[in-house]
Amino acid sequence: MKVSVVIPCYNEEPVIMKTYEEVRKVMLENNYDYEIVFVDDGSKDRTLEILKDIASKDDNVVVVSFSRNFGHQPAVSAGIKHSTGDVAVIIDADLQDPPNVIPEMIKIHLEQGANVVYGVRRERKGESFFKKFTAKAFYRLLNLLSDVKFPLDTGDFRLIDKKVIEEFKKLKERDKYIRGLISWMGFKQVPIYYDRNPRFAGETKYPLKKMLRFALTGIFYFSDKPLKLATTLGFITTFIGLALAVYVILVRLINPSQAIPGWASTMITIIFMGGIQLITIGIIGKYIGNIFDEIKGRPEFIVKELIKKKD
Repeated sequence: MKVSVVIPCYNEEPVIMKTYEEVRKVMLENNYDYEIVFVDDGSKDRTLEILKDIASKDDNVVVVSFSRNFGHQPAVSAGIKHSTGDVAVIIDADLQDPPNVIPEMIKIHLEQGANVVYGVRRERKGESFFKKFTAKAFYRLLNLLSDVKFPLDTGDFRLIDKKVIEEFKKLKERDKYIRGLISWMGFKQVPIYYDRNPRFAGETKYPLKKMLRFALTGIFYFSDKPLKLATTLGFITTFIGLALAVYVILVRLINPSQAIPGWASTMITIIFMGGIQLITIGIIGKYIGNIFDEIKGRPEFIVKELIKKKD
């Protein structure tokens, strides 16, 4: 059995050599037939230079280099598509997900016939309370909104077998939420629990802005409930508007002396209705934007250079 280890990289100069050494050590200690597929996502530091040097010395290393920065999910997607193993293990380059968990993943795959073995984080060391809280809240919100149930407290760290790899290659979405797509596929999926480490070196590649964009991709690509919510809000605000109109008419008819010119109440109503309309338009606009991105048919990523041993 051949094992492909897929490692997306973006500006990982301080850690990438250590990552390579740790993954290679695990592969050799367990006597696996293996390849390590590094995907350089348009790094601006020496990451690609280091990867090329590694590949020149190790025939088990494949380097996929993007023409620019396309993002973490396209990098993972490229790694899966260029893998040739019977199983592929997706792991980030920052060593937060420990490579020594990989043999246990492979063991579960072989003994239980699992098509997917996904990592569940028992503990997230070195991360702020805000990041831990928002991550937990996101996964629970996504499950609430989506028709497909996703495992909680997971990332992209997982093993997928040949069946899942082949089905993944058929997916046409440009803006992928990979952990969601793999859950959506079905097959036999088994968790493995582990403690997540702090970053070995470097800075996080998911600041708040990217985390929010990633969360929106997960929600809007796997659920139409926000659209239903927008419709519900439309009915609620229409009902409130009609109720206010009836109230004003009754006050005028029953007791005209109590009728209030109503500047404040009018402004509150306008602001409330306007806010609901803008939220609704924003939700619809997000879905339309997703459709626009997909129908353009542009590639998910562009490979500038592919470095691997010659067969």
